[in-house]
Amino acid sequence: MTIREWIRDREISGFPTFSVDDVRSAFTNYSEQSIKNDLFRLSSQGILYPVYRGFYVIMPPHYAAKRMIPPIYYIDQLMAYLNKPYYISLLSAAEILGAAHQRPQKFSVMTVFPKSTVSSAKNDSLVWEYRKEIPSDFLLSRNSETGTILYSNSELTAIDIVQYEQYIGGLSRAATILEELTENLDFHGVSDSLLDYTSIATIQRLGYMLEDVLGQTEIADVLYTELRSYAKRFRYVPLNTRKTVENAEKNSRWKVYINSIIETDEI
Repeated sequence: MTIREWIRDREISGFPTFSVDDVRSAFTNYSEQSIKNDLFRLSSQGILYPVYRGFYVIMPPHYAAKRMIPPIYYIDQLMAYLNKPYYISLLSAAEILGAAHQRPQKFSVMTVFPKSTVSSAKNDSLVWEYRKEIPSDFLLSRNSETGTILYSNSELTAIDIVQYEQYIGGLSRAATILEELTENLDFHGVSDSLLDYTSIATIQRLGYMLEDVLGQTEIADVLYTELRSYAKRFRYVPLNTRKTVENAEKNSRWKVYINSIIETDEI
């Protein structure tokens, strides 16, 4: 059996991904150079799609024309290969949740430290963010073409797009996405279980945006109650961490220096 035939058998058996180690185990009589040459040739022919160092996806026919496979097709298998917990995050999670006003150009994945040593040049479709822990209680799952994927729920997504707003285009874009998520936001009873995974400052900024920018007073009131239960006292923080707070107005409820103008897009 050749490596090409082995790949075809995997595809027929419903295993659309594999690693170099899998090939080595199946072809113990092949030299390392022979394996590399075969995988390189098959990738050049569009039969394989290398998505990470030592990890390949077998090109499905419906993606062959573009010779590009969306990460949602293989992300669960890739993270299992890396032996890391993960969830689809930020704009990619928001799109799955129905907030598809602006389709993200990159696919965001949240995982844990240490950071990847593989440059984005190896796969510029993926954007990695990192946490110390993955808040698994606030993840949702759904079926994909190749199995199951994990993504952040509405509450965690709302927190993430404020905490990591610099990765999605700034606070105005975060507010636009938040506006689309508000229909499903419910912060009742999340104080310890979710707020442990973020900063008090992030919740202050989120609360201010929900209440004063988006006019979502009911959602903001619930979040404020949970925040006060979690942290009896909190300090003033800048709305935009990259701008000075000099001469900025203050929001006394959320203790936020309003040092940036937020404008949402028309939905």
